Amino acid sequence: MLDKTFNPQEVETRIYQAWVESGAFHMGRRPDAEPFCIVIPPPNVTGRLHIGHALNNTLQDAVTRFQRMRGKDVLWQPGMDHAGIATQLVVERQLAEKQQSRVAMGREKFLEAVWKWKDESGGAIGEQLRRLGASADWSRERFTMDEGLSRAVLKVFVELHRQGLIYKDKRLVNWDPRLQTAVSDLEVESIEMKGSLWHIKYAVEGSDDGIIVATTRPETMLGDTAIAVHPENEKYKHLIGKQARIPLADRLIPIIADEYADPEKGTGAVKITPGHDFNDFEIGKRHGLQLINILAKDGTLNEVAPEKYRGLDRFVARKAMVADLEELGLIDKIEPITHAVPHDEKTKTVVLEPYMTEQWYLNVKPLAERALKAVEDGRTKFVPENWTGVYYNWLRNIQPWCISRQLWWGHQIPAWYDEDGKIYVADNEADAVKQSGGKKLTRDTDVLDTWFSSALWPFSTLGWPDDTAEVKRFYPTNVLITGFDIIFFWVARMIMMGLHFMDDVPFKTVYIHNRVLDEKGVKMSKTKGNVIDPLELIDLYGADALRFTVCLAAGQSKDMRIGPSRVEINRNFATKIWNAARFCEMNGCETRPNFDPAKVEHTINKWIVAETAKAAAEVTDNLEALRFNDAAGAAYRFVWDVYCDWYLEFIKPLLNGTDEGAKAEARMTAAWVRDTVLKLLHPFMPYITEELWARTVEHLAPRDSLLIEAPWPDLSALPVNAASAAEMQWVIALVQGVRSIRSEMNVPPSAKIALVLKDALPETKERLDTHHHIIATLGRLSTVATADVFPQGSAQFVVGEAVAGLPLGDVIDFAKERARLEKDLKKAEDEIARFDAKLGNEQFVSRAPEDVLQEQRDKRAEAIAMAARLKEALTRLA
Repeated sequence: MLDKTFNPQEVETRIYQAWVESGAFHMGRRPDAEPFCIVIPPPNVTGRLHIGHALNNTLQDAVTRFQRMRGKDVLWQPGMDHAGIATQLVVERQLAEKQQSRVAMGREKFLEAVWKWKDESGGAIGEQLRRLGASADWSRERFTMDEGLSRAVLKVFVELHRQGLIYKDKRLVNWDPRLQTAVSDLEVESIEMKGSLWHIKYAVEGSDDGIIVATTRPETMLGDTAIAVHPENEKYKHLIGKQARIPLADRLIPIIADEYADPEKGTGAVKITPGHDFNDFEIGKRHGLQLINILAKDGTLNEVAPEKYRGLDRFVARKAMVADLEELGLIDKIEPITHAVPHDEKTKTVVLEPYMTEQWYLNVKPLAERALKAVEDGRTKFVPENWTGVYYNWLRNIQPWCISRQLWWGHQIPAWYDEDGKIYVADNEADAVKQSGGKKLTRDTDVLDTWFSSALWPFSTLGWPDDTAEVKRFYPTNVLITGFDIIFFWVARMIMMGLHFMDDVPFKTVYIHNRVLDEKGVKMSKTKGNVIDPLELIDLYGADALRFTVCLAAGQSKDMRIGPSRVEINRNFATKIWNAARFCEMNGCETRPNFDPAKVEHTINKWIVAETAKAAAEVTDNLEALRFNDAAGAAYRFVWDVYCDWYLEFIKPLLNGTDEGAKAEARMTAAWVRDTVLKLLHPFMPYITEELWARTVEHLAPRDSLLIEAPWPDLSALPVNAASAAEMQWVIALVQGVRSIRSEMNVPPSAKIALVLKDALPETKERLDTHHHIIATLGRLSTVATADVFPQGSAQFVVGEAVAGLPLGDVIDFAKERARLEKDLKKAEDEIARFDAKLGNEQFVSRAPEDVLQEQRDKRAEAIAMAARLKEALTRLA
């Protein structure tokens, strides 16, 4: 017997354990079936489940469960990323709490500490994904630093170096002075900050003229090697060719002509610092300027700076230099500004932008050309398609990839140096020594960018570089589901590496989902206090409610709004499903193996069989097309609006009647639809559906399998039953019309009223006669009849070719009701006018936050809908 309510906390752990013990998650259980593979975007080993993970992994699990139920040999490949910077930071913080440091420990001991942390505390997110219901093959879980993946990384590096694609070069890079490592351009996060624009006077040698430049980083003036002005700048072109003196440094630099200097921007003159600005670096190359580095690796000023500023942190030096410039009268003005300041996205450290250093690079241009063609040829397609343009744009403008990081945690670069600095790249030190002719070698201390190993994920996790059965069976994989923010970091690089080393794309489809916003449409952030913790939502409402919420929200190319109230609504949907199953159980609706839905005879059952087939087709088509919101929405509408709200109400007279044949057919049909519903909902709501699948037949023979492995419903061969469908849709339309009038006219719920049908054809009269009991019950009607005229004071509505009337003269006061409706209509129209005035006010629209604007738009739409309903109600009183 089903409990009165569904208790997720009691069910979820038990059900998940049953899945694990059954082996349902494992690939290889159907060796003759079509393979299907999806690889998880590996979460960081330091990670905790956030709402983005909940969204991404729910969508992956929905696809996985759907394809498994379709009979395929499914592999959802799980694993975690070693997260170089993030993990090193975590362990360094822990050491600092014990008054220990990485440097004092040494590399070997520090790495032992990291591995110990990983084994004891890392990977909590794996357990959290299990709470969500993730049905990945956990027996195959991989880690980007495990032995197999490390072999793959080693092979790829050595091979790419042998091919001349990996090389060392001295270039400008983004530099994190806190960790003292290079940071990829893609890992730089620009954060809006309040700052100052200092206008500084430079004296012009041999002239009474001065020249003013504006900068947000005055300390970098010590590395200036020129001042640029536009060749047509009337204010400054007479100074071209002269020299200016750098304040505080007492060094002369040329004034050069370059079109990069915009006469309309700033002062019209630009200080050129090739060693500390990417644009200036290019200008410096054009003009043959010297490159001067004024900074040490830790962000302090080096020996190039005047002695007064040496060893000072860049920000301390900035403050001291500005004070000295003000004392000398060389600050023309200070302009407060808000500007984008580059930060390391992991440490949030303000990045030195840029810093000249020697790093390892991968020339990705040749790889990018193949990756472009693969998508152009349709071997890999993006869903939604609009992301293809973003992918193309990046690859067509791709720059060499800086792959080295000055960290200790990660894949150490397999390169060794002799005393003369010559480089030997090899699989191991012995091979490197052999290459060198027996010289004493020292290994490169750098590690590879975390994304280097991630780029190999689709084939390294299957066992490559070994020629494994899994590689042969599951590569290329079928679909990748990921966020738009890592198209460059990860997706493009996987396609490049897959084509280069496997000679095939790593996946056939890339599904890109958008951002998750809060319920008001605002981006989540800790400072705003609107971050949603999915684990708290699971504790409150259950995993199924959260999963169904994210699936309903996951429209292609749309940002998603998710919050507690929406999850609560879908908890209520779970309750609706549970109550429907309890109704079936209490009314003897039992699953019968020999039941054939194509042979039902009663109109109501024919109709629901056709509706079920239609819903199954809609859910299937949308899941195949990765339209998750449409698939979940189709299931929701069928379960709530069709099965629960109409069909179960329609069959109550049959279940309570004396016709045993009709009663038996209704019971079997209701059970068959319930079972189909459980299958259709399982990819989205696995826990409640699995529980009901087992519990609704516990007094009969047990099911043949767990629901997770039950066959997906293919109902395409069932009859359309068009006549029955038309008949029952007519009944629904009639009852809905009655209910609308009762609501609009404030008819008391307890009042039984009459229904009169006018101008009805014989077929319609027959329908009315057949279903009069259902119509009367659901519409709370005293009588149901046909007539040639309506009684005085009847509210009317059209249904098919006929007109239905409800005599309300004895129930409501028409004059008072009209006055009430007109008053409410006036109020609604006034509200619409107020919203229009507000949203038409440019000043308000330009200043109001987006969530406030959206709230005003939503309220306006509600007022418009209310006015339309009130107008319709007034017409019924005519």
